[in-house]
Amino acid sequence: MNAPLAPARPTGISLAVRDSSTMLRRNLLHARRYPSLTLNLMFTPILLLLLFVYIFGDVMSAGIGGGHADRSAYIAYIVPGLLLMTIGNTMVGTAVSVSNDMTEGIIARFRTMAIHRGSVLIGHVIGSALQAIISVVFVGAIAVAIGFRSKDATPLEWLAAFALLTLFTVALTWIAVGMGLVSPSVEAASNNAMPLAFLPLISSMFVPIDSMPGWFQPIAEYQPFTPVIETVRGLLLGTEIGHNGWLSIAWCLGLSALGYVWAQSVYNRDPK
Repeated sequence: MNAPLAPARPTGISLAVRDSSTMLRRNLLHARRYPSLTLNLMFTPILLLLLFVYIFGDVMSAGIGGGHADRSAYIAYIVPGLLLMTIGNTMVGTAVSVSNDMTEGIIARFRTMAIHRGSVLIGHVIGSALQAIISVVFVGAIAVAIGFRSKDATPLEWLAAFALLTLFTVALTWIAVGMGLVSPSVEAASNNAMPLAFLPLISSMFVPIDSMPGWFQPIAEYQPFTPVIETVRGLLLGTEIGHNGWLSIAWCLGLSALGYVWAQSVYNRDPK
């Protein structure tokens, strides 16, 4: 009788997919068992949405609309920025989760196991990106419930806006993973990632760039959040996109490359 054939050994690609899926499942289980951090970070944009629409909406819309108060117009203006703020806030949780794995020693154990080297980080990135997109959909649903409407946006424009939000989420996730890896503690990771939640506040989220002081306008205009906000706003509301489209793509690709190289180099570094 012929000897039974040995099972085929997985190739490099199949091994990477298998181990990354395992790590993704692990991170999603953690998020499901401990949802408080994600919910707390997601509630901040929701509270700001309700605050600026129902408390400041008339005043803010009058300032933007040349003295004519129109709360529904301000809802449309502010929602794209709050969607980006939701992504930035979620990244704080990503940095904390990665730092928690580092400080508890689980990543040190993963380094010694016979698993694909990059699967640990890929699992974190995909899991965090999925959580961020779910949070964006939830905040967007609340915005629609209180009156947000797009102006004749086609399905293709909606798809382009969603794709841009997803691409920006992946870019920020790699940056947040790198922050979590280099942070000596969970508290430090939370503090290091705070700029990702703070930058939307100094963008065009609440007011147009040209209403800001002249010395501050370049800072607000060329930081990564403003071009993405203006592009999403243009796709959904029909406003002019201009150079913000290609600038958004450039920021997304640049941050993705920077975060990937940074996170991989830190992760592959021999522990001291």
